[in-house]
Amino acid sequence: MEVIFEYHDVTASAELEAFAKAELKKLSDKYQFAHRADVFFKTENTSSDQTGKIAGVQISMPGPRLFAEHSSDDFYPSLKEAIGEVERQLRKKKEKMQSHH
Repeated sequence: MEVIFEYHDVTASAELEAFAKAELKKLSDKYQFAHRADVFFKTENTSSDQTGKIAGVQISMPGPRLFAEHSSDDFYPSLKEAIGEVERQLRKKKEKMQSHH
């Protein structure tokens, strides 16, 4: 799976990219029809200490793209949540594809 990173008002991080690639590799092994992932990181000013670091994931595959984003106090849990949400969507998509065959 091709992985593309975007940073908005965030400094690029090799560790964060390695973490994202490792998590996405698990998805691509499980769901071969997903061929590209766009991962973005951005910060926003919030009144809460629990949010503000946003990670989003968009998965490209045949049919509509899947997207999820999550905000927390650190990029790692945000990314893990967003990838978890995309995985749930992929699982549903795969079940629908299997029921049509």
